[in-house]
Amino acid sequence: MEANAKISSIRITPRKMGLLADAVRGKGINDALTYLKFSPRKRTAAILYRLLKSAVANVDQRGKGAVDVDTLVVKQILVGQGTTLKRFRPRAKGSAFKINKKTSHVTVTVGER
Repeated sequence: MEANAKISSIRITPRKMGLLADAVRGKGINDALTYLKFSPRKRTAAILYRLLKSAVANVDQRGKGAVDVDTLVVKQILVGQGTTLKRFRPRAKGSAFKINKKTSHVTVTVGER
């Protein structure tokens, strides 16, 4: 039994999100949640933590309680780039400096071993 969870347009760059996603991919669900809970990247880890908990709840709901949550594994985490917010800062002599604020889309698939 597998289940997905998605989150879109998170104001964290895909590069930062991908670092934690690579560390968690393929681990057991308890190991992954523990890793994220004590990760030094607090803000990014908190979002992935909530997303993993949501995916586990989706598996439990879909299996109507018949699935053992301890046997679940993070099968897939996809991190993609979302829309980019474009902002400008004033610079010398009337010019402007462009700032790109990137967003990410994250999809998690959790399944049994």
